Amino acid sequence: MSKPAVLILVENLPVPLDRRVWQESCALRDAGYEVAVICPQMRGYTQAEETLEGIQIYRHWLGGEAGGLIGFVREYACALWGETRLAWRAWRRHRFRIIHLCNPPDLLFLVAWPFRLFGVCVIYDVHDLWPEMFEAKFGRRGLFYWAVRLAERLTYACADVVLATNESVRSVALRRGRKPAGQVFVVRTAPKIPNTDVPPDNTLKKGRKYLVGYVGVMGNADGVNYIVNAAAHLVHRLGRRDIQFLLMGTGPEYERLLQQREELGLSDYVEMPGRVSNEFLFTALRTMDLGVSSDPKNPYNDHCTMNKVLEYMLFAKPQVMFDLKEGRASAAEAAVYVTENSAEKLAEVVAQLLDNPLGRERMGQLGAERIRTQLNWERSVERLLAAYNAALR
Repeated sequence: MSKPAVLILVENLPVPLDRRVWQESCALRDAGYEVAVICPQMRGYTQAEETLEGIQIYRHWLGGEAGGLIGFVREYACALWGETRLAWRAWRRHRFRIIHLCNPPDLLFLVAWPFRLFGVCVIYDVHDLWPEMFEAKFGRRGLFYWAVRLAERLTYACADVVLATNESVRSVALRRGRKPAGQVFVVRTAPKIPNTDVPPDNTLKKGRKYLVGYVGVMGNADGVNYIVNAAAHLVHRLGRRDIQFLLMGTGPEYERLLQQREELGLSDYVEMPGRVSNEFLFTALRTMDLGVSSDPKNPYNDHCTMNKVLEYMLFAKPQVMFDLKEGRASAAEAAVYVTENSAEKLAEVVAQLLDNPLGRERMGQLGAERIRTQLNWERSVERLLAAYNAALR
């Protein structure tokens, strides 16, 4: 029996750049579903419509990535208009039976709800807890925070099934979302990289002994400024001239971080190439001696499973991170945890770990084994398909 069509909506990243959404799309395709995705035109993916590896992709125009409150309102209004228009186009072409909403933001129920009149099931894929994300970004609660809470509640009410990235998010879905346990499935984000045995490239170290790496988004919630300040502490105060930093990725804070690097006199020690190809990324991950996850400790980040944490583990790299609940749940003994949001403390732990080669090797091996046996994507696919079966029932 053939599987029905599925429409996936994601607002904050395009596919295939959004690795979780792309892996979900491919897994559903492999299971026999017809898959269409709506996402924004951004970060080099500007083609309005294309078919990629058997998956139909529709992209809408987006004014730009949000920086402040007004920017958020403008971005989301623009996105909702584009998503609604393309959703009806996809309905005419595919007659999808399931609509799969990927947050943030928790506004996509506005696109999905009319399709319930035609018997369409709704799956709510909670990538981030939007109220906590909002509070962490703006540092306060208020009228807009409670509007965000209302939007989250309405999204839960619209959904037949919820996908949670980890147990912390699942507990929120049960408690705040008021969903029955049988409607909430933990589908962990897990990297799926076919070949990690790529050769290292020691030229990335710029003649220095160690390479410390970061990969990910550079927004104000991601704490990359802590890494730049930690590099300054290591170079200028601790006299460590043997460490090269490679910070890969881009985002709303990228230009400001470049300026911070220049002001601190770190252009020779901190390379920031922006968005890189997969080939460059995998080579860098093989070459690195240590990975850093700089997301500061707060109620939002405590609930997040960070892709970079898992990517470092996949390449058997030890890492340093701030002491986040889900960071510990993912990395366990493969990381050293900094208990306060401090660039100086981060720098000191980085130095200590670089000077402990046996400890780094042990941590890397533990991380790689944990990915292979407990956090691999194949387990997540099983839960994803179970969630789809539950939605169709």
